[in-house]
Amino acid sequence: MSITAGEQERRDEMAAGNRMLGRVVACSGSRATICATAEGGETSLTELWAVGRLVSISVGRNRIVALVYSMATNQQGWIENQDTTFHVEVELMGEVRVSADGREDFSAGISEYPYLGAIAHRIRASDLAKVYDTGKDDVCTIGKLTQDEQIDATIHVPSMLEKHFAIVGTTGVGKSTAVTLLLHKAIQADPQLRVLILDPHNEFASAFGDLAMVIDTDTLDLPFWLFRLEEFAEVIFRGRPPVPEEMDILRDLIPEAKRAFRGSPESGLMRRTSEKSSITADTPVPFRVADLLALVDERIGRLEGRAEKPHLRSLKSKIMSAINDPRYHFMFSSNTITDTILDTIARIFRIPGEGQPVTTFQLAGIPSEVVNSVASVLCRMAFEIGLWSHGGVHMLVVCEEAHRYVPADPNLGFTPTRQAIARIAKEGRKYGVSLGIITQRPGELDPTILSQCSTIFAMRLANDRDQDIIRSAIPNSSSSTTSFISSIGNGEAIAFGEAVAVPMRMRFARVDLNRLPKANGAGNRHTDETPQSVDLRSIVARMRSVAGPDISGFQSSYLAARDTGAATTSGYEDAPYEDEEDYIDTLQAEARQAPQPAAHEPYRPDMLPGASSAYQPPANERFDSIRRELAPGPRRPEADPYRQPPRPAFGEQQEPRREGSIREQLLKKPLSSLIRR
Repeated sequence: MSITAGEQERRDEMAAGNRMLGRVVACSGSRATICATAEGGETSLTELWAVGRLVSISVGRNRIVALVYSMATNQQGWIENQDTTFHVEVELMGEVRVSADGREDFSAGISEYPYLGAIAHRIRASDLAKVYDTGKDDVCTIGKLTQDEQIDATIHVPSMLEKHFAIVGTTGVGKSTAVTLLLHKAIQADPQLRVLILDPHNEFASAFGDLAMVIDTDTLDLPFWLFRLEEFAEVIFRGRPPVPEEMDILRDLIPEAKRAFRGSPESGLMRRTSEKSSITADTPVPFRVADLLALVDERIGRLEGRAEKPHLRSLKSKIMSAINDPRYHFMFSSNTITDTILDTIARIFRIPGEGQPVTTFQLAGIPSEVVNSVASVLCRMAFEIGLWSHGGVHMLVVCEEAHRYVPADPNLGFTPTRQAIARIAKEGRKYGVSLGIITQRPGELDPTILSQCSTIFAMRLANDRDQDIIRSAIPNSSSSTTSFISSIGNGEAIAFGEAVAVPMRMRFARVDLNRLPKANGAGNRHTDETPQSVDLRSIVARMRSVAGPDISGFQSSYLAARDTGAATTSGYEDAPYEDEEDYIDTLQAEARQAPQPAAHEPYRPDMLPGASSAYQPPANERFDSIRRELAPGPRRPEADPYRQPPRPAFGEQQEPRREGSIREQLLKKPLSSLIRR
């Protein structure tokens, strides 16, 4: 910090070149009005009156610090070569107190308000440094003051991370660069910090170099069984509202699939014992989709519950569509079938960091309908890691475009994601989990989340609603503090909150070119790294996601379950329909409801990659073969169940006895045998 020569001594008030600019003519306690005169139309002194600048008002030995937020002349114009009187509106921010031993310190409170006629003058550089001094040793320099570029702009990083922070600003003002700078300073201040960046635009991969682990859809293995029921349903139902009946089925069958994976027996006593082990649909325990489908097929084959069979078939079709969709490869690959929770947590959350404390989680390649569920899983797991480690892991979750995940409208967004981020915002500081919010539309962000951020870096905001949200979210602030937020330059910000002593207008330091966030936008098309030509075949291949998921483990487990007869896998042969006509009608209805080849077809084992099962005819051909088998000739009238079949004549060869329909068999049985004991 350099101080201009002569700033320390106090000149005579009426000496030539003094610092006197005006006098106080009005004071309301929190604000004051200063009257000054531009002699002969000169602007050499009036240049020091500018919106957003600090001035000093002498009151006894102390000097009150005030912020200029408005100014105007007495008349409508400026008179050349004549004296022009103008008024300056200021907000009182604090005072530099001089103790008995001569020590000077800044205080946000005011012990003595300015009197009428008090002299207002340019603030000293030493006073300016005292105003923005946090009073703590472990501070980081992030830029320079806008008013005096010779003075460093410093923040207290532990205070910023302890109670969360937010960076708001419209597009193109430098939010991503500011995030990069702050995160580098945070890592330097706390080497044990682990940073998880939810990167929806894939722009932070180059911002941290060797310090970051980049995870994208090609390198991501996020097991589906880590998802809670609502998060898993968000994937299965493709972002649409789930069907309540199908949700109830999932809630019942997923715990059974998890117990089947653990190898628990299915006897009545053991089942009741296992139910006491607190395995629910939300427990992060592995299970196989093959077991879940087998349980669905088993329910389809039951005699009771015919009303839920359409929901069962619909749910089965949705599950098969999800596991056959190549875009969901990161959830249903062969690596997600085994219990890999330790490897997943260690890789995503960098425990241990191994010299890479930052994880940039690229969300651009993930299907839009499941981005919310993935963000929910990551934020929830980050909080649980901090909770169950008793604060042993210091975690920072940075949400870029946060208004997507926690919108202001409670009817929008994904509820589990909102709850996970809100839990970090409200309780994360108790367990060492911090939150960083970055958004260009604070008006569309949940105000509860923004109010939990104790440090806010407000960059240029042009929207009036966004400005009002910032004013309401900042405690003990007035409209004058942010009245000029719509006109500050790129790279500038007004910092509020716990990390700074007073609201500070500053300019962020420049980031090295090799550390700048890079998005694949139009502004980067002339860089050296941009290829001169592109391969359209690879682009189309990625658009179509022709690389199917590796579900060989799922395939083998499903085929093994089918071969051993553990559960009915086809849902046709063993289904206890009332008679053959009901069976045939069901097949015909399913054949009519079968999707077209362009859509996802119902699951069959021969659809799996590498399946060696014999070809099974389509539903229509199978229906015709069954009809020919059951009714080779003209249709006969329904047999009377009470009439005995005619006995063959003497010497006539008796035909093999043919069992009647299921209805006939049930009617022949005594009533006592049908009652479940």
